[in-house]
Amino acid sequence: MSKTLSTRQAEELHKSIIAYLSANGAPDAAAATRAELGLGLDVFDEASTKKYETLLEKKWTGVVRLQKKIMDLESRVAALQSELDSATPSHLSKHNQDPTSWLPSQPARYKLESHQYDITCISFHPVYTTVASGDQGSIIKIWDWELGELERTVKGHTRAVTGLDYGGPKGRILLVSCSSDLTVKLWDPADGYKNIRTFSGHDHTVSAVRFIPSGNHIVSASRDATLRIWDINTGYCVKTIHGHSSWIRDVCPSSDGSHLLSTGDDRTLRLWDISAPQPQNTLTMTGHENFIECCVFAPPTSYQYLASMAGLKKPPPRSSTTEFMATGSRDMTIKLWDSRGTCFKTLIGHDNWVRALAFHPGGKYLLSVADDKSLRCWDLSQDGKCVKQLKNLHDHFISCLRWAPAMVKEPPAGEGNGTPIKSGRDSQPQQVQIRCVIATGSVDMTIKIFAR
Repeated sequence: MSKTLSTRQAEELHKSIIAYLSANGAPDAAAATRAELGLGLDVFDEASTKKYETLLEKKWTGVVRLQKKIMDLESRVAALQSELDSATPSHLSKHNQDPTSWLPSQPARYKLESHQYDITCISFHPVYTTVASGDQGSIIKIWDWELGELERTVKGHTRAVTGLDYGGPKGRILLVSCSSDLTVKLWDPADGYKNIRTFSGHDHTVSAVRFIPSGNHIVSASRDATLRIWDINTGYCVKTIHGHSSWIRDVCPSSDGSHLLSTGDDRTLRLWDISAPQPQNTLTMTGHENFIECCVFAPPTSYQYLASMAGLKKPPPRSSTTEFMATGSRDMTIKLWDSRGTCFKTLIGHDNWVRALAFHPGGKYLLSVADDKSLRCWDLSQDGKCVKQLKNLHDHFISCLRWAPAMVKEPPAGEGNGTPIKSGRDSQPQQVQIRCVIATGSVDMTIKIFAR
């Protein structure tokens, strides 16, 4: 009898071995084992054998899963220990207290797996610990990123989901999605993610969709070379914007909802003023040598760093929302632009198509992901130097990147641990609390969550 196993455990193992041999075409070996261990049919009959047929395999795969979890935890502990060893007490204190200095590190907190097709897009809920993801197979999945658990699967599109965004009118948060089935759909998280409206009108794949702040509108970008602005209450397309000559890959609204930034296969970056009755293309920027995959406005917190890079004597006022922009391209570069349409910096380092960009809410960094499977962190205070690279972040191309939106809360009496802002002329100061959480999605059908 084994000294490691109890009598009962040893008997269970013996029965599992006999059942496994019988089920896998080795009856002689099973009979010999029975005889050797004294397990006759009176003790272990055929019915009991069936019960134990798959037990050994289940135990084996369970051990393999546990070994993988142990290895992942050991890797995480080693990374944290390395970070701890290299940190000075002052640096460690700052790292723990100041979210503006946080950057993602390997390993990820969670690796979310459930999709059966390439992941194309992700979006964070602005309040809850929820992240939505879409894939090439028409499916949207809703996750709790804090727990690393799948909450629900949302079906409605008939082809690839290409874009997602949370937003909506004041007091009601909705999810919008777009697809290569030519539609844009609106979902209500408060009603089990019921599809409450479908917008139709584009003539080709809808590539990207975003809520426009300070209003009841969304904007969509399409392979039909148009941008469309939709009223979420009526479902009508209220504006169709022409100007691009080819597939529009991405669109980004300004934080005040007055402008749009769009880009795509015609290799131009266009700034649109949509505050007027007729949208105007106020700026067209060129410089990339291949299709442009993504575009984003820089937040006002970045102005102090970008102004220095652009050669300005002082930063523009933070009240302006369209002073600086960034683009990522298939030419493997990232370009930074100012409001005059000048490309003042090209960031070089990726070895493949740049797929997505996200400015750090603290303003000091720009993050990027690419088909080279890496995430790079560019320090805008050091002239755009790449100060951190997470190599082989995924097993395949990284298709999307999102930073969880900041939380805006009323500060407790006598306290203030965030950046104060005013939401109106007579309103009380609010606190913007940076959430140190990002998500990446990949062709390897997984999402990775990085959190402080």
